[in-house]
Amino acid sequence: MKLEGIRVIDLSLFLPGPHLTMLMADHGAEVIKLEPPGEGEPVRHVGASQAGHTVWFRNTHRGKKSISLDLKEPLQKEALLKLIDTADVLVEGFRPGTVERLGIDYATVSKRNPRIVYCSISAFGQTGPKRLKPAHDLAIQADSGLVSLNLGRDGKPTNPNMPVADMAGSLMALSGILMALLRREKTGQGDYLDISMQDSLLSWTPNVMGIPFSENKAPEVQQQRSFGGGSFYNLYETADHKWLALGGSEHKFVKNLLTALGRPDLIAAGSTPPGSSHEPVKRFLRDTFASKSIADWTVFLDGVDVCWSPVRDLYEATQEPHLAARGTIHIEADGTKHLNNPIKFANEPAQPNWCLPNVGEHNEHYTGNKWS
Repeated sequence: MKLEGIRVIDLSLFLPGPHLTMLMADHGAEVIKLEPPGEGEPVRHVGASQAGHTVWFRNTHRGKKSISLDLKEPLQKEALLKLIDTADVLVEGFRPGTVERLGIDYATVSKRNPRIVYCSISAFGQTGPKRLKPAHDLAIQADSGLVSLNLGRDGKPTNPNMPVADMAGSLMALSGILMALLRREKTGQGDYLDISMQDSLLSWTPNVMGIPFSENKAPEVQQQRSFGGGSFYNLYETADHKWLALGGSEHKFVKNLLTALGRPDLIAAGSTPPGSSHEPVKRFLRDTFASKSIADWTVFLDGVDVCWSPVRDLYEATQEPHLAARGTIHIEADGTKHLNNPIKFANEPAQPNWCLPNVGEHNEHYTGNKWS
């Protein structure tokens, strides 16, 4: 497996750090999770459960080992430091300054283990005026301008729902860690990564930064391509109160659909840049899609070369035969479901271990003490 022989110490909680270390575990890394004494990782207790564990915990902590230590106790902190001496990677998600107070910061750790790749994930990074500001995903999205792009039909900001700051931080951290490990093969030297979830999130916005960068102002959101300004990148209600999405505004798709619907006269307007010129096309498409059911449109649109999809609810989406064919959702013999590893190699593919650890289950193995 790709990461066999790599030992990872995971000091992070919630989503960004645990998600990236789980992906590493799926590909053979030995991931040792440090959990707070007592109740352990907070997401053990958040949300719906299946087979004795929350779905959130199940899909961020499979295949990991668990140790539980009180880092304010000198002997237990020293036990962790000795374990870190043997590690290739350390991931932490404390507020900046915390690891220094605990004596497990990069300066301390790298003196003992110069090969360590040490990754800090925080809301706003280790430097800058906001470094100590607490924040989870929604606040980071709001501070970064992304909530202002998520407008409801009343024109007011609405909760964006998906934790894209968390997940952007997770994937940027994973990319950085793998680059550092690759470089270490040549230099023998580890590295330190300062991953800001805000930095990571904003790096995902090149498609919406046109107006802020080129005109030094905020965009008029509802006139932008990605947010309803175009007729072929939009949502439409059907006769049975379902919805469908048109998701491709290239000229060929505009031409194909409007020709199939008997309105080639609207092709020119539908191919213009997003904005008010699309209003006649939007009106036509709203009226047209409202005239038939989603089932009828599925039959019709499957015969047209156009980017489209029904708007499925989350349960419907998980039942899709395509996902089953891809193995995207793994179902155990007892019916327990997991989100499978999305990184699909031809050689040495992921081999997730679906087992989950109890809090502190591996203390004795890794530290020589039960610390009970």
